[in-house]
Amino acid sequence: MSAGFFEGFEQRRVATRDAEINLRIGGSGDPLVLLHGYPQTHAMWHDLAPKLAERHTVICPDLRGYGDSAKPPGGGNHALYSKRAMAADVVQVMDDLGFRRFGLVGHDRGARVTHRLCLDHPERVRRACVIDIAPTLTMYRQTDMAFAAAYFHWFYLIQPYDLPERMIAADPSAWLRHCLGAWGKSGLKVFASEALAEYERCFDPAGIHATCEDYRASATIDLEHDEADAGERIDCPLLVLWGEKGVVQRTYDVLAVWRAKAEKVEGQALPCGHFVPEEAPAETLAALEAFF
Repeated sequence: MSAGFFEGFEQRRVATRDAEINLRIGGSGDPLVLLHGYPQTHAMWHDLAPKLAERHTVICPDLRGYGDSAKPPGGGNHALYSKRAMAADVVQVMDDLGFRRFGLVGHDRGARVTHRLCLDHPERVRRACVIDIAPTLTMYRQTDMAFAAAYFHWFYLIQPYDLPERMIAADPSAWLRHCLGAWGKSGLKVFASEALAEYERCFDPAGIHATCEDYRASATIDLEHDEADAGERIDCPLLVLWGEKGVVQRTYDVLAVWRAKAEKVEGQALPCGHFVPEEAPAETLAALEAFF
């Protein structure tokens, strides 16, 4: 990355129980963790992170399996890519950095990690925000033909090793650019060239396999965890943001499904598709600043 990308941020690596997490940290004030989604890396926060760092200490990790973080083998039950394992990474990173309580923002896969972290470690999260998701268990339970057609990748990436890996590896850039262009509503033009280059650089064979394992975990061990504590609710204040032109808006009463999972929920749709922080950065920043 060039010097101007994440200017003022320091890059670090933190060893957790069974992974090593790459991150950027900058700013000062109350800690705020930003978690990215698929098929991206922490680079998705390049526009918002410096602005949020004017009031917060901002930490932008690469989730395990993504970016420059470790990509451990998935294993038979995909446990190393469970959202529980990814949430534990975040907690251990924050312990290493010396922060007991923190704010937490997650987009897409990062939002699923955020949900799990709020349930597993409620004492650690001061406030949380999930962006453009409904709860995983809700989405699988309510799957119909329209949802399956729009989110076909949920059912493609979970196929047994190594069918999706081999197919995606035939032209990884084409797959990645398809996902970025199709799920948003503004095409590839909203993605900064340097961020797009980072997404492509990190989408190597190890990254392709690890991200498939992320989805396999969501359809197996994550559902076991979600079923086991289906009655548990997020205690901290929760902000929900989503794209008014996306699948989540069309498919769910978004605030209602989250009010079934959390005690104190507020939120709104923003004028964009799935990639909310990059398609509607000004509106996302305003909502985050007001909430945190």
